[in-house]
Amino acid sequence: MKTIGVTLLIWVLAGSVGAKSIDNADRVSASREVAASFMAALKTELLKAMKEGGPVHAISVCRDKAPEIAAAKTKETGFKVGRTGLRVRNLKNSPDAWEKNVMAAFESRKAEGEDVRQLEHWDVVSGNGTRVFRYMKAIPTGGLCLRCHGVKLHSSVENTLKNLYPQDRATGFTTGDIRGAFTISQPM
Repeated sequence: MKTIGVTLLIWVLAGSVGAKSIDNADRVSASREVAASFMAALKTELLKAMKEGGPVHAISVCRDKAPEIAAAKTKETGFKVGRTGLRVRNLKNSPDAWEKNVMAAFESRKAEGEDVRQLEHWDVVSGNGTRVFRYMKAIPTGGLCLRCHGVKLHSSVENTLKNLYPQDRATGFTTGDIRGAFTISQPM
């Protein structure tokens, strides 16, 4: 009888672990979809702005449209959706301690040869009596990004950035650098 009880306990616990990992797999999948959707919407807006008015006009996309896209994704999904980085332009996008650690790990993984486009991380974080599923997906620096985040900027872009973001630290990037990351928190 004792053996059956122990076996039953192991079976119940194993079932709980299996259910948890399926739940996390679903959370990872949902987070990937939100990050990809955010990236696609942001890229569409940036390309449109570049066509309409060049890089100076595109600055308003990251300043105004990106937060709107994040807010819409947050409302649509119930997840907290945003962007962050180690070198931010807008201080509102500064990373919290968990995000900072993940970004540092991304940089290490990149240095070890991992493809920036594949870098992602997720974890269940506990705090203040709650558990939250957190996900981050690296944003690789591409050619479009370099117009406003690169090493050499047009003087009109440089002047606009100095006026809008006197504490800007989001320049000096090259193709393939980690520009930042999409960050998603799902309540559990």
